[in-house]
Amino acid sequence: MTGSNPIHIIGGGLAGSEAAWQIAEVGHRAVLHEMRPVRRTDAHHSQDLAELVCSNSFRSDDANGNAVGLLHQEMRSLGSLILRAADAHQVPAGGALAVDRDGFAAAVTAALEAHPNVTVCREEIDGLPPADWDQVIVATGPLTSPALAEAIAGLTGAESLAFFDAIAPIVHRDSIDMGKAWFQSRYDKAGPGGTGADYLNCPMDREQYDAFIQALIAGEKTSFKEWEASTPYFDGCLPIEVMAERGPETLRHGPMKPVGLTNPHDPTVKACAIVQLRQDNALGTLFNMVGFQTKLKHAEQVRVFRTIPGLENAEFARLGGLHRNTYLDSPRLLDATLRLKAEPRLRFAGQITGCEGYVESAAIGLMAGRYAVAEREGRTLAPLPQTTALGSLIAHITGGHLAAEEEAGKPRSFQPMNVNFGLFTPLDRIPRNETGKRLRGPEKAALKKRALTDRARADLAAWMSGEVLPSAAE
Repeated sequence: MTGSNPIHIIGGGLAGSEAAWQIAEVGHRAVLHEMRPVRRTDAHHSQDLAELVCSNSFRSDDANGNAVGLLHQEMRSLGSLILRAADAHQVPAGGALAVDRDGFAAAVTAALEAHPNVTVCREEIDGLPPADWDQVIVATGPLTSPALAEAIAGLTGAESLAFFDAIAPIVHRDSIDMGKAWFQSRYDKAGPGGTGADYLNCPMDREQYDAFIQALIAGEKTSFKEWEASTPYFDGCLPIEVMAERGPETLRHGPMKPVGLTNPHDPTVKACAIVQLRQDNALGTLFNMVGFQTKLKHAEQVRVFRTIPGLENAEFARLGGLHRNTYLDSPRLLDATLRLKAEPRLRFAGQITGCEGYVESAAIGLMAGRYAVAEREGRTLAPLPQTTALGSLIAHITGGHLAAEEEAGKPRSFQPMNVNFGLFTPLDRIPRNETGKRLRGPEKAALKKRALTDRARADLAAWMSGEVLPSAAE
Protein backbone atom coordinates (compact mmCIF):
# COMPACT_ATOMS: atom_id res chain seq x y z
CA MET A 1 0.00 0.00 0.00
CA THR A 2 2.72 2.46 0.92
CA GLY A 3 4.11 2.36 -2.61
CA SER A 4 1.00 3.91 -4.19
CA ASN A 5 0.55 7.62 -4.81
CA PRO A 6 0.02 9.56 -1.59
CA ILE A 7 -3.31 11.09 -0.70
CA HIS A 8 -2.87 14.82 -0.19
CA ILE A 9 -4.73 16.73 2.52
CA ILE A 10 -4.82 20.53 2.41
CA GLY A 11 -5.36 22.03 5.85
CA GLY A 12 -4.09 20.87 9.23
CA GLY A 13 -7.13 21.66 11.36
CA LEU A 14 -9.27 19.06 13.08
CA ALA A 15 -10.74 17.65 9.86
CA GLY A 16 -7.44 17.50 7.96
CA SER A 17 -5.59 16.00 10.91
CA GLU A 18 -8.24 13.33 11.38
CA ALA A 19 -8.32 12.51 7.66
CA ALA A 20 -4.53 12.13 7.54
CA TRP A 21 -4.60 9.83 10.57
CA GLN A 22 -7.32 7.59 9.15
CA ILE A 23 -5.39 7.24 5.87
CA ALA A 24 -2.05 6.57 7.52
CA GLU A 25 -3.34 4.09 10.07
CA VAL A 26 -4.37 1.61 7.34
CA GLY A 27 -1.01 1.82 5.60
CA HIS A 28 -1.50 4.50 2.94
CA ARG A 29 0.73 7.55 2.62
CA ALA A 30 -0.76 10.90 3.59
CA VAL A 31 0.81 14.27 2.81
CA LEU A 32 -0.67 16.96 5.05
CA HIS A 33 -0.20 20.52 3.77
CA GLU A 34 -0.57 23.23 6.44
CA MET A 35 0.12 26.87 5.57
CA ARG A 36 0.92 27.98 9.12
CA PRO A 37 3.42 29.42 10.06
CA VAL A 38 4.30 30.38 6.46
CA ARG A 39 0.99 32.19 6.24
CA ARG A 40 -1.02 33.02 9.36
CA THR A 41 -4.74 33.54 9.82
CA ASP A 42 -6.72 36.11 11.81
CA ALA A 43 -7.88 33.46 14.30
CA HIS A 44 -4.91 31.14 14.92
CA HIS A 45 -2.14 31.86 17.42
CA SER A 46 0.24 28.90 16.99
CA GLN A 47 1.56 26.60 14.31
CA ASP A 48 0.19 23.44 15.94
CA LEU A 49 -2.09 21.18 13.96
CA ALA A 50 -5.71 20.98 15.16
CA GLU A 51 -5.45 24.29 17.06
CA LEU A 52 -8.73 25.24 18.73
CA VAL A 53 -9.49 28.86 17.86
CA CYS A 54 -12.75 29.31 19.76
CA SER A 55 -14.09 27.35 22.73
CA ASN A 56 -12.13 24.49 24.30
CA SER A 57 -15.31 22.40 24.62
CA PHE A 58 -16.29 19.40 22.50
CA ARG A 59 -19.73 19.75 24.12
CA SER A 60 -21.74 16.97 25.77
CA ASP A 61 -20.12 13.56 26.22
CA ASP A 62 -23.46 11.87 27.01
CA ALA A 63 -23.71 9.06 24.44
CA ASN A 64 -27.21 8.05 25.59
CA GLY A 65 -29.01 11.38 25.60
CA ASN A 66 -27.14 13.76 23.31
CA ALA A 67 -26.36 13.57 19.58
CA VAL A 68 -22.87 15.04 19.90
CA GLY A 69 -22.07 12.67 22.76
CA LEU A 70 -23.14 9.82 20.51
CA LEU A 71 -20.89 11.23 17.77
CA HIS A 72 -17.98 11.15 20.26
CA GLN A 73 -18.68 7.46 20.89
CA GLU A 74 -18.94 6.63 17.19
CA MET A 75 -15.66 8.38 16.43
CA ARG A 76 -13.90 6.59 19.28
CA SER A 77 -15.09 3.26 17.88
CA LEU A 78 -13.57 4.20 14.50
CA GLY A 79 -10.16 5.05 15.94
CA SER A 80 -10.38 8.84 15.95
CA LEU A 81 -7.12 10.65 16.72
CA ILE A 82 -9.02 13.81 17.67
CA LEU A 83 -11.10 12.02 20.32
CA ARG A 84 -8.05 10.12 21.59
CA ALA A 85 -6.19 13.40 22.11
CA ALA A 86 -9.27 15.05 23.65
CA ASP A 87 -9.74 12.22 26.14
CA ALA A 88 -6.05 12.38 27.09
CA HIS A 89 -6.15 16.15 27.68
CA GLN A 90 -9.63 16.68 29.15
CA VAL A 91 -10.26 19.26 31.82
CA PRO A 92 -13.28 19.41 34.19
CA ALA A 93 -16.42 20.69 32.46
CA GLY A 94 -19.50 19.12 34.04
CA GLY A 95 -21.17 16.84 31.49
CA ALA A 96 -19.09 18.19 28.62
CA LEU A 97 -15.80 17.00 27.16
CA ALA A 98 -13.50 20.03 27.35
CA VAL A 99 -9.75 20.02 26.77
CA ASP A 100 -6.54 21.82 27.60
CA ARG A 101 -6.29 23.46 24.18
CA ASP A 102 -2.48 23.63 24.07
CA GLY A 103 -1.94 20.08 25.28
CA PHE A 104 -4.59 18.78 22.88
CA ALA A 105 -3.12 20.47 19.80
CA ALA A 106 0.43 19.47 20.76
CA ALA A 107 -0.67 15.82 21.10
CA VAL A 108 -2.32 15.77 17.67
CA THR A 109 0.73 17.43 16.11
CA ALA A 110 3.16 15.01 17.75
CA ALA A 111 1.13 11.95 16.71
CA LEU A 112 1.00 13.00 13.06
CA GLU A 113 4.60 14.15 12.84
CA ALA A 114 5.76 10.84 14.34
CA HIS A 115 3.63 8.61 12.08
CA PRO A 116 5.75 6.84 9.42
CA ASN A 117 3.01 7.21 6.79
CA VAL A 118 2.43 10.95 7.32
CA THR A 119 4.45 13.80 5.82
CA VAL A 120 3.64 17.28 7.13
CA CYS A 121 4.48 20.06 4.65
CA ARG A 122 4.41 23.63 5.93
CA GLU A 123 3.33 25.46 2.79
CA GLU A 124 0.38 27.31 1.34
CA ILE A 125 -1.52 25.77 -1.55
CA ASP A 126 -2.56 28.99 -3.25
CA GLY A 127 -4.66 27.57 -6.06
CA LEU A 128 -6.03 24.30 -7.37
CA PRO A 129 -3.73 21.37 -6.51
CA PRO A 130 -1.31 20.12 -9.21
CA ALA A 131 -2.91 17.83 -11.79
CA ASP A 132 -0.75 14.86 -10.76
CA TRP A 133 -2.30 14.85 -7.28
CA ASP A 134 -4.94 12.27 -8.12
CA GLN A 135 -6.61 12.29 -4.69
CA VAL A 136 -6.89 15.43 -2.61
CA ILE A 137 -8.90 16.22 0.53
CA VAL A 138 -9.51 19.95 0.95
CA ALA A 139 -9.96 20.57 4.67
CA THR A 140 -9.05 24.24 4.84
CA GLY A 141 -11.90 25.14 7.15
CA PRO A 142 -13.86 28.36 7.31
CA LEU A 143 -10.64 30.40 7.01
CA THR A 144 -9.63 29.06 3.59
CA SER A 145 -6.94 31.24 2.03
CA PRO A 146 -8.43 33.73 -0.46
CA ALA A 147 -6.44 32.36 -3.42
CA LEU A 148 -7.61 28.79 -2.91
CA ALA A 149 -11.19 29.88 -2.18
CA GLU A 150 -11.23 31.88 -5.42
CA ALA A 151 -9.88 28.90 -7.37
CA ILE A 152 -12.58 26.61 -5.96
CA ALA A 153 -15.29 29.15 -6.75
CA GLY A 154 -13.97 29.46 -10.28
CA LEU A 155 -14.01 25.69 -10.72
CA THR A 156 -17.56 25.20 -9.47
CA GLY A 157 -19.11 28.30 -11.00
CA ALA A 158 -21.02 28.73 -7.75
CA GLU A 159 -20.60 31.31 -5.01
CA SER A 160 -19.69 30.16 -1.54
CA LEU A 161 -22.09 30.91 1.24
CA ALA A 162 -20.71 32.69 4.29
CA PHE A 163 -21.47 33.44 7.92
CA PHE A 164 -19.76 35.15 10.86
CA ASP A 165 -18.35 33.23 13.80
CA ALA A 166 -17.30 34.83 17.07
CA ILE A 167 -14.75 33.96 19.78
CA ALA A 168 -15.27 34.17 23.56
CA PRO A 169 -12.78 35.86 25.96
CA ILE A 170 -10.46 33.92 28.29
CA VAL A 171 -9.82 35.17 31.86
CA HIS A 172 -6.89 34.52 34.22
CA ARG A 173 -8.24 32.48 37.15
CA ASP A 174 -6.30 34.38 39.80
CA SER A 175 -7.94 37.66 38.76
CA ILE A 176 -11.46 36.40 39.61
CA ASP A 177 -12.92 37.49 42.97
CA MET A 178 -13.82 34.24 44.76
CA GLY A 179 -15.59 36.28 47.44
CA LYS A 180 -18.36 36.66 44.85
CA ALA A 181 -17.82 33.73 42.47
CA TRP A 182 -17.98 30.02 43.31
CA PHE A 183 -17.39 26.61 41.74
CA GLN A 184 -20.40 24.49 40.79
CA SER A 185 -21.82 22.64 37.78
CA ARG A 186 -25.52 22.96 37.02
CA TYR A 187 -27.40 20.52 39.24
CA ASP A 188 -23.95 19.40 40.50
CA LYS A 189 -23.60 17.21 37.43
CA ALA A 190 -20.20 15.52 37.18
CA GLY A 191 -18.82 14.90 33.70
CA PRO A 192 -15.67 13.28 32.27
CA GLY A 193 -12.75 14.29 34.46
CA GLY A 194 -15.04 16.48 36.54
CA THR A 195 -16.35 16.61 40.09
CA GLY A 196 -19.74 18.32 39.77
CA ALA A 197 -18.14 21.65 40.70
CA ASP A 198 -16.40 22.41 37.42
CA TYR A 199 -17.63 25.89 36.44
CA LEU A 200 -16.93 29.27 38.01
CA ASN A 201 -20.19 31.13 38.55
CA CYS A 202 -20.67 34.90 38.79
CA PRO A 203 -24.19 35.95 39.93
CA MET A 204 -26.17 39.04 38.98
CA ASP A 205 -29.22 40.55 40.62
CA ARG A 206 -31.94 42.19 38.52
CA GLU A 207 -30.41 45.68 38.63
CA GLN A 208 -26.96 44.41 37.65
CA TYR A 209 -28.40 42.27 34.87
CA ASP A 210 -30.47 45.08 33.36
CA ALA A 211 -27.47 47.42 33.41
CA PHE A 212 -25.32 44.72 31.80
CA ILE A 213 -27.82 44.20 28.97
CA GLN A 214 -27.93 47.94 28.29
CA ALA A 215 -24.12 48.11 28.26
CA LEU A 216 -23.90 45.21 25.79
CA ILE A 217 -26.34 46.81 23.40
CA ALA A 218 -24.77 50.27 23.66
CA GLY A 219 -21.14 49.07 23.49
CA GLU A 220 -19.03 49.98 20.47
CA LYS A 221 -18.76 47.04 18.10
CA THR A 222 -16.53 45.90 15.26
CA SER A 223 -17.66 47.53 12.03
CA PHE A 224 -18.26 45.46 8.92
CA LYS A 225 -16.69 45.96 5.54
CA GLU A 226 -19.15 46.71 2.77
CA TRP A 227 -18.93 43.19 1.33
CA GLU A 228 -19.63 41.70 4.77
CA ALA A 229 -22.80 43.67 5.51
CA SER A 230 -25.22 40.99 4.31
CA THR A 231 -23.35 38.03 5.87
CA PRO A 232 -25.56 36.22 8.41
CA TYR A 233 -24.53 34.84 11.80
CA PHE A 234 -24.65 31.14 12.58
CA ASP A 235 -27.37 30.76 15.22
CA GLY A 236 -25.32 28.26 17.22
CA CYS A 237 -22.58 30.84 17.86
CA LEU A 238 -24.28 34.23 18.10
CA PRO A 239 -22.35 37.15 19.61
CA ILE A 240 -23.69 37.82 23.07
CA GLU A 241 -24.68 41.37 22.21
CA VAL A 242 -26.72 40.10 19.24
CA MET A 243 -28.58 37.78 21.62
CA ALA A 244 -29.16 40.75 23.96
CA GLU A 245 -30.66 42.73 21.09
CA ARG A 246 -33.28 40.02 20.61
CA GLY A 247 -34.87 40.90 23.94
CA PRO A 248 -33.83 41.79 27.50
CA GLU A 249 -34.70 38.32 28.85
CA THR A 250 -32.89 36.34 26.12
CA LEU A 251 -29.57 35.91 27.92
CA ARG A 252 -31.01 34.88 31.28
CA HIS A 253 -32.87 32.11 29.45
CA GLY A 254 -29.75 31.24 27.43
CA PRO A 255 -26.06 31.20 28.43
CA MET A 256 -26.75 33.21 31.62
CA LYS A 257 -29.64 31.09 32.95
CA PRO A 258 -29.49 30.83 36.77
CA VAL A 259 -31.03 27.35 37.12
CA GLY A 260 -29.41 24.43 38.96
CA LEU A 261 -27.01 26.66 40.91
CA THR A 262 -26.90 27.86 44.53
CA ASN A 263 -24.69 30.73 45.66
CA PRO A 264 -22.82 29.54 48.79
CA HIS A 265 -22.06 33.17 49.68
CA ASP A 266 -25.80 33.88 50.03
CA PRO A 267 -27.86 30.66 49.65
CA THR A 268 -31.21 32.30 50.37
CA VAL A 269 -31.05 34.73 47.44
CA LYS A 270 -31.84 33.49 43.93
CA ALA A 271 -29.79 35.19 41.21
CA CYS A 272 -31.48 36.84 38.26
CA ALA A 273 -28.71 35.64 35.94
CA ILE A 274 -25.36 33.84 36.23
CA VAL A 275 -22.24 34.09 34.07
CA GLN A 276 -20.35 30.80 33.88
CA LEU A 277 -16.66 30.33 33.12
CA ARG A 278 -15.19 26.97 32.09
CA GLN A 279 -11.63 25.76 32.70
CA ASP A 280 -9.56 26.25 29.55
CA ASN A 281 -6.22 24.60 30.36
CA ALA A 282 -4.96 21.65 32.40
CA LEU A 283 -3.31 23.90 35.00
CA GLY A 284 -6.65 25.54 35.78
CA THR A 285 -5.11 28.99 35.41
CA LEU A 286 -7.32 30.07 32.48
CA PHE A 287 -11.12 30.10 32.25
CA ASN A 288 -13.24 31.03 29.23
CA MET A 289 -16.56 32.85 29.44
CA VAL A 290 -19.21 30.36 28.35
CA GLY A 291 -21.44 31.67 25.56
CA PHE A 292 -19.69 35.06 25.54
CA GLN A 293 -18.51 35.14 21.94
CA THR A 294 -18.58 38.79 20.94
CA LYS A 295 -17.95 41.46 18.33
CA LEU A 296 -17.48 44.23 20.91
CA LYS A 297 -14.27 46.18 20.43
CA HIS A 298 -11.50 45.12 22.78
CA ALA A 299 -11.63 48.18 25.05
CA GLU A 300 -15.41 47.80 25.32
CA GLN A 301 -15.07 44.14 26.27
CA VAL A 302 -12.80 45.00 29.18
CA ARG A 303 -15.11 47.80 30.34
CA VAL A 304 -18.39 45.88 30.00
CA PHE A 305 -17.25 42.47 31.23
CA ARG A 306 -15.65 44.00 34.34
CA THR A 307 -19.14 45.06 35.43
CA ILE A 308 -19.89 41.36 36.06
CA PRO A 309 -19.72 40.58 39.82
CA GLY A 310 -16.49 38.70 40.47
CA LEU A 311 -14.83 39.99 37.29
CA GLU A 312 -14.31 43.61 38.40
CA ASN A 313 -10.53 43.13 38.23
CA ALA A 314 -10.47 40.46 35.54
CA GLU A 315 -7.28 40.10 33.50
CA PHE A 316 -7.87 38.72 30.03
CA ALA A 317 -5.51 36.21 28.42
CA ARG A 318 -7.48 36.63 25.19
CA LEU A 319 -10.33 38.93 24.25
CA GLY A 320 -13.21 37.95 22.01
CA GLY A 321 -13.25 38.47 18.29
CA LEU A 322 -15.15 38.01 15.06
CA HIS A 323 -14.18 36.37 11.80
CA ARG A 324 -15.95 35.60 8.55
CA ASN A 325 -16.38 31.92 7.77
CA THR A 326 -17.02 30.48 4.34
CA TYR A 327 -18.55 27.18 3.37
CA LEU A 328 -19.61 25.41 0.18
CA ASP A 329 -23.13 24.90 -1.07
CA SER A 330 -22.27 21.25 -0.47
CA PRO A 331 -25.57 19.52 -1.37
CA ARG A 332 -25.27 20.83 -4.91
CA LEU A 333 -21.51 20.60 -5.29
CA LEU A 334 -20.51 17.35 -3.51
CA ASP A 335 -21.41 13.71 -4.12
CA ALA A 336 -22.27 11.16 -1.45
CA THR A 337 -18.57 10.52 -0.70
CA LEU A 338 -17.77 14.25 -0.37
CA ARG A 339 -16.13 14.51 -3.82
CA LEU A 340 -16.54 17.67 -5.87
CA LYS A 341 -18.81 16.79 -8.76
CA ALA A 342 -17.01 19.23 -11.05
CA GLU A 343 -13.63 17.59 -10.31
CA PRO A 344 -13.91 14.27 -8.46
CA ARG A 345 -10.22 14.07 -7.53
CA LEU A 346 -11.02 16.78 -4.98
CA ARG A 347 -12.81 15.71 -1.82
CA PHE A 348 -13.88 18.18 0.90
CA ALA A 349 -13.99 17.81 4.67
CA GLY A 350 -14.63 19.84 7.80
CA GLN A 351 -16.35 23.17 8.27
CA ILE A 352 -15.92 24.20 4.64
CA THR A 353 -18.57 21.56 3.84
CA GLY A 354 -21.18 23.26 6.03
CA CYS A 355 -20.97 21.26 9.23
CA GLU A 356 -20.55 23.32 12.39
CA GLY A 357 -18.54 22.45 15.47
CA TYR A 358 -15.18 20.91 16.34
CA VAL A 359 -16.47 17.37 16.64
CA GLU A 360 -18.57 17.53 13.49
CA SER A 361 -15.62 18.92 11.54
CA ALA A 362 -13.34 16.11 12.72
CA ALA A 363 -16.06 13.53 12.00
CA ILE A 364 -16.34 14.62 8.38
CA GLY A 365 -12.55 14.48 8.14
CA LEU A 366 -12.65 10.94 9.49
CA MET A 367 -15.11 9.84 6.82
CA ALA A 368 -13.32 11.74 4.04
CA GLY A 369 -10.16 9.82 4.92
CA ARG A 370 -12.02 6.52 4.84
CA TYR A 371 -13.72 7.36 1.53
CA ALA A 372 -10.34 8.26 0.05
CA VAL A 373 -8.80 4.97 1.21
CA ALA A 374 -11.68 2.96 -0.25
CA GLU A 375 -11.32 4.75 -3.58
CA ARG A 376 -7.55 4.19 -3.61
CA GLU A 377 -8.14 0.47 -3.01
CA GLY A 378 -10.74 0.27 -5.75
CA ARG A 379 -13.65 -0.61 -3.50
CA THR A 380 -16.92 1.07 -2.57
CA LEU A 381 -17.60 1.95 1.03
CA ALA A 382 -21.17 1.14 2.01
CA PRO A 383 -23.21 4.27 2.82
CA LEU A 384 -23.43 5.07 6.50
CA PRO A 385 -26.87 4.48 8.00
CA GLN A 386 -28.71 7.76 8.58
CA THR A 387 -29.72 6.25 11.90
CA THR A 388 -26.18 7.01 13.14
CA ALA A 389 -24.72 10.37 14.10
CA LEU A 390 -22.04 10.11 11.40
CA GLY A 391 -24.51 9.02 8.76
CA SER A 392 -27.02 11.74 9.58
CA LEU A 393 -24.32 14.40 9.38
CA ILE A 394 -23.05 13.13 6.00
CA ALA A 395 -26.64 13.04 4.71
CA HIS A 396 -27.19 16.65 5.76
CA ILE A 397 -24.06 17.82 3.98
CA THR A 398 -24.68 15.84 0.82
CA GLY A 399 -28.28 16.92 0.39
CA GLY A 400 -30.60 14.48 2.10
CA HIS A 401 -32.52 17.27 3.82
CA LEU A 402 -33.00 19.19 0.56
CA ALA A 403 -34.85 16.30 -1.03
CA ALA A 404 -37.21 16.21 1.95
CA GLU A 405 -37.76 19.96 1.72
CA GLU A 406 -38.56 19.73 -1.97
CA GLU A 407 -41.07 16.95 -1.36
CA ALA A 408 -42.75 19.15 1.25
CA GLY A 409 -42.89 22.06 -1.22
CA LYS A 410 -40.43 24.14 0.81
CA PRO A 411 -37.71 26.29 -0.75
CA ARG A 412 -34.31 24.65 -0.92
CA SER A 413 -31.85 26.01 1.62
CA PHE A 414 -28.56 24.98 3.21
CA GLN A 415 -27.21 26.30 6.47
CA PRO A 416 -24.34 25.19 8.73
CA MET A 417 -25.53 22.56 11.19
CA ASN A 418 -24.39 20.89 14.38
CA VAL A 419 -25.25 17.22 14.71
CA ASN A 420 -28.68 16.76 16.32
CA PHE A 421 -31.37 14.11 16.58
CA GLY A 422 -33.50 15.98 14.07
CA LEU A 423 -31.10 14.80 11.35
CA PHE A 424 -31.62 11.12 12.22
CA THR A 425 -34.04 8.75 10.50
CA PRO A 426 -37.18 8.85 12.71
CA LEU A 427 -38.00 5.91 14.96
CA ASP A 428 -40.54 3.43 13.62
CA ARG A 429 -42.59 3.61 16.79
CA ILE A 430 -43.00 5.83 19.84
CA PRO A 431 -41.06 4.45 22.83
CA ARG A 432 -43.06 3.07 25.76
CA ASN A 433 -41.99 2.25 29.31
CA GLU A 434 -41.64 -1.26 30.79
CA THR A 435 -45.40 -1.56 31.36
CA GLY A 436 -46.19 -0.64 27.76
CA LYS A 437 -47.64 2.74 28.71
CA ARG A 438 -47.08 5.62 26.30
CA LEU A 439 -45.10 8.42 27.87
CA ARG A 440 -45.26 12.19 27.73
CA GLY A 441 -42.98 15.10 28.55
CA PRO A 442 -39.38 14.73 29.75
CA GLU A 443 -39.71 10.99 30.40
CA LYS A 444 -40.81 10.41 26.80
CA ALA A 445 -37.99 12.61 25.47
CA ALA A 446 -35.37 10.73 27.50
CA LEU A 447 -36.68 7.34 26.40
CA LYS A 448 -36.78 8.47 22.77
CA LYS A 449 -33.17 9.66 22.90
CA ARG A 450 -32.09 6.36 24.44
CA ALA A 451 -33.94 4.46 21.69
CA LEU A 452 -32.23 6.58 19.01
CA THR A 453 -28.77 6.07 20.51
CA ASP A 454 -29.27 2.32 21.06
CA ARG A 455 -30.35 1.95 17.43
CA ALA A 456 -27.41 4.04 16.26
CA ARG A 457 -24.89 1.88 18.11
CA ALA A 458 -26.36 -1.32 16.69
CA ASP A 459 -26.48 0.04 13.15
CA LEU A 460 -22.93 1.41 13.27
CA ALA A 461 -21.65 -1.95 14.57
CA ALA A 462 -23.41 -3.70 11.69
CA TRP A 463 -21.96 -1.19 9.20
CA MET A 464 -18.46 -1.70 10.59
CA SER A 465 -18.83 -5.47 10.24
CA GLY A 466 -19.75 -5.07 6.58
CA GLU A 467 -23.46 -5.77 6.79
CA VAL A 468 -25.49 -3.46 4.51
CA LEU A 469 -28.55 -2.24 6.38
CA PRO A 470 -31.86 -1.21 4.79
CA SER A 471 -31.52 2.27 6.32
CA ALA A 472 -28.07 2.59 4.75
CA ALA A 473 -29.24 1.47 1.32
CA GLU A 474 -32.06 3.97 1.45
